[in-house]
Amino acid sequence: MEEKKLDLNSIIGMLLIVGIFFWMMYQNKPSEAQLAAEKAKKELVAKEAQAKAVSAKQIVAPTAAVVAGDSTQLAQLQKTLGGFAYSATLPSAKNDITTIENDYVLLKIANKGGYIVEATLKNFEKFKKKSGQLVSLIKDNNADLNIQLQTNDNRVLNTKDLYFEPTLTKVGADQILSMKLKAGANEFLEYKYILKPNDYMVGFDVRSQGLNKVLNTAKPMDLQWNMKTFRTEKSISYENRYTLLNYEHGDEKFSNVNDGNNKEESLEKVSYVAFKQHFFSSILLTNTPFAKADLKSNKLVVDEKVDTIFVKQFNANMPLAFTNGEVDYKMNWYFGPSDYQTLKSYDKHLEKIIPLGWGIFGWINKFIFIPLFGFLTGGISYGIAIIIFTILIKIAMSPITYKSFLSQAKMKVLRPDITELGEKYKKDPMKKQQETMKLYSKAGVNPMAGCIPALIQIPFMYASFQFFPSAFELRQKSFLWADDLSSFDSVYKLPFHVPLYGDHISLFPILAAIAIFFYMKMTSGDQQMAAPQQEGMPDMAKMMKYMIYISPIMMLIFFNSYGAGLSLYNFISNLITIGIMFVIKNYIVDSDKIHAQIQENKAKEPKKPGKFQQRLQEAMEQAEAQKAKKK
Repeated sequence: MEEKKLDLNSIIGMLLIVGIFFWMMYQNKPSEAQLAAEKAKKELVAKEAQAKAVSAKQIVAPTAAVVAGDSTQLAQLQKTLGGFAYSATLPSAKNDITTIENDYVLLKIANKGGYIVEATLKNFEKFKKKSGQLVSLIKDNNADLNIQLQTNDNRVLNTKDLYFEPTLTKVGADQILSMKLKAGANEFLEYKYILKPNDYMVGFDVRSQGLNKVLNTAKPMDLQWNMKTFRTEKSISYENRYTLLNYEHGDEKFSNVNDGNNKEESLEKVSYVAFKQHFFSSILLTNTPFAKADLKSNKLVVDEKVDTIFVKQFNANMPLAFTNGEVDYKMNWYFGPSDYQTLKSYDKHLEKIIPLGWGIFGWINKFIFIPLFGFLTGGISYGIAIIIFTILIKIAMSPITYKSFLSQAKMKVLRPDITELGEKYKKDPMKKQQETMKLYSKAGVNPMAGCIPALIQIPFMYASFQFFPSAFELRQKSFLWADDLSSFDSVYKLPFHVPLYGDHISLFPILAAIAIFFYMKMTSGDQQMAAPQQEGMPDMAKMMKYMIYISPIMMLIFFNSYGAGLSLYNFISNLITIGIMFVIKNYIVDSDKIHAQIQENKAKEPKKPGKFQQRLQEAMEQAEAQKAKKK
């Protein structure tokens, strides 16, 4: 019996697939040194925040004293706040809150600072369904908005420490909240919030009136937006992976600040800044692009057992330019789900924050996966939708699978002839390659035909790795034992933590690993029989035996903490592939017929080789001539 071997083309395809898989899994994995650095810098950030808190308290003390109306205290306050001491004399100079809400969001705006101190999404719950805890993107001082004011008398004031005067009105169904930081009866800096019914988008205008005598208008004002993003999902490690600071700048160019510790970007002409969590986002948009934006991202999750409240620290600093001595910016806030269709409906390129992959991977997701899955999820279980979705994708890819298997079958028929050539020219590898190429040409067999179909399937595989973790529709949707298809489907909680694996056992990755094992067991024999071992190559037959076991283990390790929807897709995908290969092998591809056709082709005049084969043959002939000349 002939020893089973693996042909070079299948090896290339397999190594490419494994290489891409490792790249996807390890591209964001931090080193031990990075983790230690992150922990040290995190402690430094905490100390800086504490120092800022002390500084803020020192500013608040004289402001609160104005309520008594003492002229002496007012005079002292004017020395501190200058013209803006007027704001502290108003009845609104106290820690009151104004609430505006619709059916989607609830916003609370504080008199002190005039910014949103709570943004709660009414229709979504944290961690798991029926947890009773609504998703709050802003709450308990995790975020602030500040404009740094430079006065004509060389003071530097922060709006977050000053009191605004609220005025709430309605225009039709729209709620309009005007927050004014006053330097006089008709001199003020205004934040205007406009909330429409059934909308996640909030109008946000920033303008000044009559402040050209109070403020130094030679330099722009700095708008500072800071946020520590709350954890909202079951797996903080999974949420951390997809929480990023995104932005659009220039001519609709989109990117994000690199993930890591204290990563920074400085940009020009920024049209929006997005603090994107895994499934929710806080986005600041402007009609007049910011001339510049300094952005900073910092990871807060170093130890997943301890760091369980916050995921990332985001900071954005944008200048607001004066025009004719005044500031006037039309902006918007978005507080809502990171859902592709919802974001796209605003026609402001916000859907770009969804990580669908670059190039062809993104096109597959945008034009195939998203429309198809959206169509299937109407009225049926999301788990069933994933199964139907997978079946349709695999059926569409079955002609490629067929081409790949057919190529393997042809190479298997030619194996005795290739073995014979190997024995005949074993002392002359160059001659062996030339004669092998001639044999392929004469038999009408393309040795690359088995590799190319495998390469075609890679973009669809990678696209699925991007699509399912980003599919907001799967969040808190149950199927069988999985209570949330967007997170891991834990069936048993371990009493200890296993490195790389976690502290739980997920069942869908186990099923996917079993399916991969049987698929590789089923196909590896045919692949190894397709062609003899190449000269100078390692014994790939033995390596393939190891891969049969390594691949399922990799699936178990890396997918244990991934979303159940992705594991379900991989399980069904491999199961269907096994079925398709079984049908092709036993009912479609006739090995005897292929053998007869090849023998008939060999009896005919050899076909003209393709350009690639011709160039390869010419290169080998030139090398052979050079070798003979040297001898």
